[in-house]
Amino acid sequence: MDSKKKIVGNRPMGIVVAGMGGGSGKSIVAVGLSAALSARGIKVIPFKKGPDYIDSAWLQLAAGNPCYNLDPFLMTIDALKRSFYGHARAAEMVVIEGNRGLYDGVDLQGTYSTAELSVSLGLPVLLVVDCTKTTRTVAAMVLGCRELDSRVDIRGVVLNRIGTVRHENIVRQAVEQYTAIPVVGAFPRSAKDVFPQRHLGITPSVEHDGARDAVAILAQRAEKYLDLDRFQEIMAEIAIPEEIGRSTTPVAVSSDTSALRIGVIRDAAFQFYYPENLEALESLGVKVIEINALQEQELPEIDGLYIGGGFPETSVKYLADNASFRKSLQERIEQGLPVYAECGGLIYLGKSLVFEGKQFPLVGIFPVKFGLEKKPQAHGYTVLQVDGDNPFYQQGIEIKGHEFRYSKILEWQRDPENLALHVKRGVGFSQGRDGLVYKNVLALYTHVHAVATPQWAEGLMQKARSYHKECK
Repeated sequence: MDSKKKIVGNRPMGIVVAGMGGGSGKSIVAVGLSAALSARGIKVIPFKKGPDYIDSAWLQLAAGNPCYNLDPFLMTIDALKRSFYGHARAAEMVVIEGNRGLYDGVDLQGTYSTAELSVSLGLPVLLVVDCTKTTRTVAAMVLGCRELDSRVDIRGVVLNRIGTVRHENIVRQAVEQYTAIPVVGAFPRSAKDVFPQRHLGITPSVEHDGARDAVAILAQRAEKYLDLDRFQEIMAEIAIPEEIGRSTTPVAVSSDTSALRIGVIRDAAFQFYYPENLEALESLGVKVIEINALQEQELPEIDGLYIGGGFPETSVKYLADNASFRKSLQERIEQGLPVYAECGGLIYLGKSLVFEGKQFPLVGIFPVKFGLEKKPQAHGYTVLQVDGDNPFYQQGIEIKGHEFRYSKILEWQRDPENLALHVKRGVGFSQGRDGLVYKNVLALYTHVHAVATPQWAEGLMQKARSYHKECK
């Protein structure tokens, strides 16, 4: 059979790639599968379960299409489904990469787990198992996953880190005999990790010069070690409700927003943006302008600015050296430019960052000196209550988000009570609070997702519109 045969039906087909735990190899399989199917001419729309930017970026590179996030903790199930069906509508095949282990959730019941997501969407699971130093025990693990919850439809198994042909044969036969679930692929152990690693885990694709080569290698491995032609059999058709449209945030576009320009600093330092967030802004009628803080000399004419997260420390020398851009941003903020900053963006608006023994000047809007630790200073979901004055959120609303940072506050001589949000879950900026405010700037450690927090795009647009009118 032609290895490049295009295997698609009339409706989009979908599958959830899950693992037995973190590091099992599900990213290798999901990225390789997406890249191989895309190379066959199939339109793949990838999704990532949970709050994640790095895996999502690799999936996007592999598929050649944006990767969207599905998070049942952050989102209501209705909003999640609306986003999923709206984006899946454009696909021929959908690949969803889970997170952690298949049944791992926030409690004993596995609430918000990859398994629950597969059930909610009615999609089967492709289970990836690390077979290092095991043979028949793999069958026991797969059998346990199958029996733990009968609602979860495990239709295929991929064996990862196989040692020899004999090793593969024993594991394959054991899994298929004891579980009746077909083994649809087996990846051998590799002496070199295809995904480049560094102190914070997988290197983001935009920072890795060989990212496209890495994806090409994974596509070749998927063609060689996965039975791609069999995936048509184990994937499920996605029945998209007729009432579900493409838009994830259906809103009425006001006639006076078409002239609005909202900038997004997007470069090697600031790269953590959910596609849904940018789509939400565009759905409101504004034009999104991408800006490079490493190269551009000054801020362009915009009505609002969004600075996402990333790894500003890896580019801090270039951020510091670009004094003209920093000065331009500072001046525009003093003039009232609305700015929403998350995590890395918060750091950039601080006074300085100490990295590898050197102190680098930053924008200086907030009198904060940041440093970096070797261990995470905050990692996980957040729940915030808005109880202070700020430019974008109404007081009283609750916001769900997530934080993941290695940065630490070295100097800050202000009262935490002046921060705009109370942290009900998570760490925040200081003493259970988050959200620094200055004029029309709100900067916080928490990342938000527009599908989960529709008030975010609306608030940024409204403030940009007010600023635009004032500047006319």
